[in-house]
Amino acid sequence: MKLTLYHLYPDLLGLYGDRGNVLTLKARCRWRDIDLRIHPVSLGENIDFTQADIVFMGGGSDREQNILVQDLSSRAQELKQAVEDGLVLLAICGGYQLLGKYYQTADGHKVPGLEIIDCYTVAGPKRMIGNVIAKVGNPTHGETDLNTLVGFENHSGKTYLGPELSPLAEIVRGYGNNGEDGSEGVRYKNVWGTYLHGPLLPKNPHLADNILRAALKRRGYNSDLPVLDDSLEIKAHKAIINRFS
Repeated sequence: MKLTLYHLYPDLLGLYGDRGNVLTLKARCRWRDIDLRIHPVSLGENIDFTQADIVFMGGGSDREQNILVQDLSSRAQELKQAVEDGLVLLAICGGYQLLGKYYQTADGHKVPGLEIIDCYTVAGPKRMIGNVIAKVGNPTHGETDLNTLVGFENHSGKTYLGPELSPLAEIVRGYGNNGEDGSEGVRYKNVWGTYLHGPLLPKNPHLADNILRAALKRRGYNSDLPVLDDSLEIKAHKAIINRFS
């Protein structure tokens, strides 16, 4: 089995160890004899999203977002169509914000987004920072049956989802999307958007496998993944819950 992952702008987007998400997907594929080919995509490089199975966007500052949205805007419609066709997309913090309609800065300037999903972000006066614990609605069925996500957030942007969108999880501890409505991240088709850094996937192996299952299923492969020994990962996950809940 072969999958292709496009890592968008690894030289600009990658706060708080976000590259670890790509390394985690690579390792979990290798342990199952799945050939995950990783293609780093830089500014100005031609992208054919129809050739990708997974797209990853990490976090970055407002400056990076301004640069990247200019580079991606000409291909936003292509990416949107790929998402509608089931492309698997994981976007963290600044990458997550870019998927929406716009990001409004503290001085009122609106940075246009890619309009992939129906949400928008407004800079708030307070930084939302710290460890996060959130509950997902449908836990993974397997050895872990975890229904929680853990991670680290650091953002002033407050993201609001459109009425047809569902959050990725509900906040138990932390701020999440905006610190107001108790939501964290977004789930739309095969899109996962979240504010959780840390990196996210090493401490949430069940989420990593959900992403891989979606990519395999879309490609027409068997998505029943062999169970891995995630005892250390689960200990790390539960240690965060025990410490901060």
